[in-house]
Amino acid sequence: MMTPALFGENLLDDFFGFPFRRNYVSPFFGESEKHTGNFMQTDVKEHDKGYTVSMNLPGFKKEDVKGELKDGYLTITATTNTENNEKDDAGKFIRRERYSGTCSRSFYVGENVTQEEIRAKFEDGVLHLEIPKKEAKPIEEKSRFISIEG
Repeated sequence: MMTPALFGENLLDDFFGFPFRRNYVSPFFGESEKHTGNFMQTDVKEHDKGYTVSMNLPGFKKEDVKGELKDGYLTITATTNTENNEKDDAGKFIRRERYSGTCSRSFYVGENVTQEEIRAKFEDGVLHLEIPKKEAKPIEEKSRFISIEG
């Protein structure tokens, strides 16, 4: 028997989850913070020359994923629009669902890293990034003296 999922997957999960779980989407109060669920789970590994980032994006296609580097922040955004139509033998809808959503993550990679230096590959629902380490350029402090007359 199919019943409407007013409370999501499990009534008790939603009941006990709302006040206690971070990034929770309440069916009554809406989204408290950007909710990504199992999307965008990220592993970051450090090695001598840089970082390797693996980000899970199940159900997304390569063209749904965008990366932007701005002011030293690398932002990965994934957008999806899906529609699930189930019909009976006569062609009447039994169930019709639509989902549209966007999730994003940002990482500070430093202002010296350029877009051309970051390597990205999308394979089997996982985005792999290679980000080089760059030493921050030291800021030269110049002494500025005020001349005193007298």
